[in-house]
Amino acid sequence: MKRTSLFNLAAALLAGAFSATAAEATLGIGDPAPKLAVGEWVQGEPVKEFQKDKIYIVEFWATWCGPCRTSIPHLNEIHTKFKDKGLVVIGQNVWERDETLVKPFIEKMGDKMTYRVVMDDKSERERGAMAETWMQAAGQNGIPAAFLVGKDGKIAWIGHPMSLKDSVIEEVLAGQFDVAKAAADFKKQRESRTEMTRLSRQFGEAMKDKKWDEADAALSEIAKLMPDGQQDSVAAARLQILLGKGDTEAAASLAEQISERAKGNGAMQNQLAWQLLSQDNLSAKALATAHSIAVKANDAAGGKDASILDTLARATFMKGDKAKAIELQQKAVELAEDEDLKKQLQSNLDSFKKDQLPKAD
Repeated sequence: MKRTSLFNLAAALLAGAFSATAAEATLGIGDPAPKLAVGEWVQGEPVKEFQKDKIYIVEFWATWCGPCRTSIPHLNEIHTKFKDKGLVVIGQNVWERDETLVKPFIEKMGDKMTYRVVMDDKSERERGAMAETWMQAAGQNGIPAAFLVGKDGKIAWIGHPMSLKDSVIEEVLAGQFDVAKAAADFKKQRESRTEMTRLSRQFGEAMKDKKWDEADAALSEIAKLMPDGQQDSVAAARLQILLGKGDTEAAASLAEQISERAKGNGAMQNQLAWQLLSQDNLSAKALATAHSIAVKANDAAGGKDASILDTLARATFMKGDKAKAIELQQKAVELAEDEDLKKQLQSNLDSFKKDQLPKAD
């Protein structure tokens, strides 16, 4: 319904952490950002060029991209939090298969996608000017992908938007971010592409075959090659291994650690809570952790996200507070705009009223 499995999310984060490693890539952290060669501005005030008193996130996405839909609410949270502090967020549509779907997509996202959105310029390049001068130049072969541009016009950070921390944005805004170290880490990522690709394939196959020890061994090797700023994606993948093994106590402990590092990231908090709540035979301690994380997710969303409220309602019901769970679920139903989502949430509400825990989707 709403929650991409944390394994899929972790896989996307791991991929995003080392996809920009192509030997032919010429654009990296510390380099001047290419100019904005964009097409039609679909939403928000156009940006003609980077201004020295602001920093920018240029995030590449498409309507057909599932991980993009997952990361958009998080990117919107960043936009809301930092827009008055000097951050400009640009949703750069790229590799779009049907450009007529973009405007309806944004309208459907509503208050979950309020930042600027622009199309790529395909007047002279079939794939798009931004696709070539940014994505291809940086060796980025997957979306979503985000570039953080500092006040000096240089790229300070490149990666999956879900792994962009508030602390990095704050340091870039303050002119205190260590771009040299980030550039060195980024260069190291590129040099380790072959080994990372091999290990990632090994990790994926082990996870598919439920060979948890082999998956953990591969992940440990991946962690050695990952920059410090990407270690949360490793933790997210390790969480899925623990859940696969049925060790919910250790999983809850790790989820709590990830949650603490992801404060304000409602999408990530929701994923963490749901991963725990969808397990069988959850202990009281693990359930308390899941509920606490679900509360954080709802707080981050301001109580206005139907899917997050659904997660919190489930946690509340599992803790034994049926009345409160029904109240939360009713609000979730009322907030849901998508008809399929509304039907699913209503079905969950009906189950709560029958004193039954809905099946985890």
